[in-house]
Amino acid sequence: MNQINPIALVTGGSRGLGRDAALKLAAAGTDVILTFNARRADADAVVAEIAAGGRRAAALALDVSKSASFDAFVDAVRAQLAAWGRERIDALVNNAGIGLHAGVTETTEAQFDELVAIHLKAPYFLTQKLLPLIADGGRILNVSSGLTRFSLPGYSAYAAMKGGVEVLSRYFAKELGARGIVVNTLAPGAIETDFGGGAVRDNAELNRMVASQTALGRVGKPDDIGDVIVTLLSPGARWINGQRVEASGGMFL
Repeated sequence: MNQINPIALVTGGSRGLGRDAALKLAAAGTDVILTFNARRADADAVVAEIAAGGRRAAALALDVSKSASFDAFVDAVRAQLAAWGRERIDALVNNAGIGLHAGVTETTEAQFDELVAIHLKAPYFLTQKLLPLIADGGRILNVSSGLTRFSLPGYSAYAAMKGGVEVLSRYFAKELGARGIVVNTLAPGAIETDFGGGAVRDNAELNRMVASQTALGRVGKPDDIGDVIVTLLSPGARWINGQRVEASGGMFL
């Protein structure tokens, strides 16, 4: 990434892991463009917190399930960059997503198609559309899940999408290497957020189960993942490319 005023674009940056990533990146000296779907007030609060810390931030609306809107979104990013006197972003974090807990016999085709649109089609085509705005030598980080390594009942469709994202990351790394763009996958374990209805955070029995199966003896916090994102986008991680990096505290070792 550029050492002078780097800019990162974080999808789904109004809450959860995306919010923490945006705040941690800003604290490390990066200006942030974050996206939100419906929670403008939450997004504005993140922008205000970043601004209070002395960095620049902007929130842009984006429904990643609607790929037809990506051209207009790229225009909005270009306009925001121009307002900052810049033409390129230095990093893209494909983080936006939804959860689904449903068994193979219960998952509907509509649910499956929604997961494809959000977790597989969006990272592919949003990245494609944004490539002209990503600086040579920049970074792309795609967020996956620990569920691609270990299997828990009820996550077959969700995990299948994330497995696809991990393959995409390797191909992106290969195809974009000539531009010096580094592409990796970050696979968080179970984290205490509102993702998937906040079950890991709010269900005490589930929280205890996850903690008991984690080498470090607790469930992950958003801070744990935000710090890893900052590390993977830092100059010191420049030689890590095409990799799946799991940040789970050692779940199911």
